[in-house]
Parts: sequence; structure tokens; C-alpha cells
Amino acid sequence: MSTCTPEKSDTSEAVEPCRRARRRNLYDLVAATAAALLFTVALAVGRSVEQRDGTLRLRWPPLYAYWLPHVGPGTPAALAFAVLTVAYGPGLARRLPWRGLVMAGWGGAMAWSWSLALVDGWQRGVAGRLTTKYEYLRSVDEVRDIGATLRGFTGRILIDAPDHWPAHVAGHPPGALLTFVGLDRAGLGGGGWAAAFVIVAGSSATAAVLVTVRALCGAGGGETGEETDGEADGEADGEEVARRAAPFLVLAPAAVWTGVSADGWFTAVGAWAVALLTLSAKRAVRVPWAAALGAGLLFGLLCFLSYGLVLLGCVALAVLVAARTVRPVPLVLAGLAAWFAGFAAAGFWWFDGYFTLVDRYYQGAAGIRPYGYFVWGNLAAQVAVVGLATVAGLRRAVTARAGALTVLVAGGMCAVLLADLSGMSKAETERIWLPFSLWLLPAAALLPARTAPRWLAAQAALALTVNHLLITGW
Repeated sequence: MSTCTPEKSDTSEAVEPCRRARRRNLYDLVAATAAALLFTVALAVGRSVEQRDGTLRLRWPPLYAYWLPHVGPGTPAALAFAVLTVAYGPGLARRLPWRGLVMAGWGGAMAWSWSLALVDGWQRGVAGRLTTKYEYLRSVDEVRDIGATLRGFTGRILIDAPDHWPAHVAGHPPGALLTFVGLDRAGLGGGGWAAAFVIVAGSSATAAVLVTVRALCGAGGGETGEETDGEADGEADGEEVARRAAPFLVLAPAAVWTGVSADGWFTAVGAWAVALLTLSAKRAVRVPWAAALGAGLLFGLLCFLSYGLVLLGCVALAVLVAARTVRPVPLVLAGLAAWFAGFAAAGFWWFDGYFTLVDRYYQGAAGIRPYGYFVWGNLAAQVAVVGLATVAGLRRAVTARAGALTVLVAGGMCAVLLADLSGMSKAETERIWLPFSLWLLPAAALLPARTAPRWLAAQAALALTVNHLLITGW
């Protein structure tokens, strides 16, 4: 029997937990409503500003998108997958063997991402995404000599430089471009292969988060049962927390932007770096030092995929705080140093590239986009990325008795807030911040199990609405 269906003969002591549960559920709805209102206000204010002076450079603020209701070949698959996940996802997450759950999480996230991308059709939604004038594939054929490309990379960042790079190539370290150069050299050239790589890799971030949550919240590292309305006694087991989070990770609205943008690839690298760091810190693998070194190598790679992702260090710090150890740090730093030394030896110095990029950033749209709008409009855009269930989960995380999951989510939130305040992320944060917002999604594990289907339905409805009413772009 539900804890919120007391019999008439129940005493006031038995009824009180039910009242507290209802009150917390009401607070969840209030938080979700406030988030929806924030997005609505950002839309109304943004459209007003854009119509007045055009300084936002957005057609449907706060998102980089434009209004075009449509359906496509992915529509039936997306609808069917959403219905099946809402109906059976929580039950499967409880019953599957752990390794089966991790693989199912990856596969489910991949199916959700593919189906949403195909709502826009094969060319517009998949194969053409990474071939626009701003994207990496436009520059792949220019890389004939990797050494020469690295030595001259910084010199082509500024807009007034001879033969300057396209926006996305200039806005990232050379590792991002070299990813697609590598695919092309391996015989996987073109937009279709690039999109498939991004979706497959990006979807694996779901598995990485499951691994992280299970390891970090294990051995008394979960949240207390009080904030899940009495459905768990004492400290939640790490695997239990991960299982509760799994359906929300799979059905996240973030999949709209994971497929197909290069930021999905960046998200996966960062997620697995955090997962390996967690496994090392909690000594949940046979060779913790190898996991620590692997984490360092992935964090190092991340630095050469996107400058701003150094802020994922907030999540790494949260892992170390929750695990109460600094043992992995020397090997993590060694892995990081290897990438900086290697690129420096090849002719690219990360710091020169970053400070040149700052100048390039303000040569473009960021030079006129108002900080006063985007400092809160960016946060409104994240509502569409993480969904209302995550917002409700974050509300519970704020009031929950401190646990590893709360610390992990706080690390993700710190990364988002620092990126926001920096002023180096004006618009398009729905994709740029994917590596940070990913770590907010597990907060939905704090929602009561009996309300999970309703919140999952809200997540699916949001993603389907965005993808069918808007054409998102980057």
C-alpha cells in the first residue's frame, strides 16, 4: 500500500508522513512551474529585444532555433520509444542485471537520440548537421599536414586573419577538428558518418553517469530515504540510486542537442573521465591507478576539444569531495600534462589559442549580444535541456540531507553557473553546456518512485514538443 493512503483508523502519527509527502510533491510542482515560467519570460523578453534592436541574434530566444512545426521519419519511432520508456522503463531499470542496465541505458539513449534527430529528416536532421559553413567538416580537407595545421592553428583564429577558420573550428582547440579529420582518414568521411559517430559516442554518456552514480553513492553514499517519501530505509544503495536515475537519463530532453552536435562527443569524453575518476577514488576497480591515469588522459583530451570544458573540474572536485580522497590527483595531473606537452611540442600552445579565441569571440555576435539578458536567459534555456523532472529533483537535492548524489549534482551546477557568469557563453548553451547539464540529470533519482512515470512523461513531452515545433541549429 502507498505511504500516502492511510486508513480512516490511522492515528495522526501515521497520517503525518503522508502529509509531508504531499507537501514535498506540491513543492516539486511549484519548482517545475517556476522553471517553465522562467523559460516563458525569457522567450517573451528575448523576442521583444530581438524585434527592437536585433542584438540577441536569435530567431527564437533563448534557444538557437526557429519556429517550424513539422513531422518526419523519426516521429513514429520517437513517440513509440517515449511511450514504452514511460510505461516500462522504471520497472526494467529495477529488474535488469547491472551490466544489462548499463548497456540498455546506452542503447536506449542512442535510440532516443536517433529518433529525435530523424524527426527533422536524414539530411536536415542528421547528415547535414556537421557540414554547414560553421562546422568542422568544412575544414577537414584543408588539413593535409597535421603538424603544419597545429603550428598555424592560432594564427587563423581571428576573423581578420588570412584564411580564418570557420566559427566552430576557431572557437575550439584543434582536437575538435582533428577528431573529424581522423574519421575521414579512417574512411568514415562525410556528414552521415560524423553524425553516427557523435550519436553513438554521445549516447554512451548515459552509461558513464550510471557507472559514476553507482560507485560514488555506494557504501552509504546515497541520499536518505526521507527525501524519497519513505520509500527507502536509511541510506540508499548506490546501485539503487543509479537504477532510479536510469530512465530519466535515457529519456532526457538533452538528446535533442546531443544528436547531432559535436558537443555530444565532448559530453561523452567528459562523462567517461568523471566515471574513471570515480572508480579510482572509490577503489571500485581492480587497478585504481590505471583508472586515475585514464581519467587524466580523458580530461586532457577534453581540454583540447573545448576550452570551456576546463570547468568540468567542478564535477571532478565534487567526486573527490564525495569520495573523501585525493589519491587519484597525481596520476590525473600526469595524464593531463601529457596532452599539453604533446600539443606544445607539435606547435600549439593551449593558452595562446584560448586568449586569441577571447578576441575572436568578441569580434562576432558575442560583441553585441547583451550580457544582461543571457546571464539569466542561458539558465532559462537549460530548462528545455534538463526538463522539468530534473528541476523537481534539484529542488529535492537542495533540501535533502547531504549525500554523494547531492554533492555530484552541485558540482554540475557550479560548472553551469561559472560558465554563465563568465560571459563566454552567450546563446547556444543548450548544446555548449551539455557536458555540465548532464550531471544535473541524476537529481531526478530523488523523486518518489510512484511519481516517476508522470515525470518521465513530462520529459518526453518536452523533447517531442521542442523537436516537432522548432528547427534547432548551431
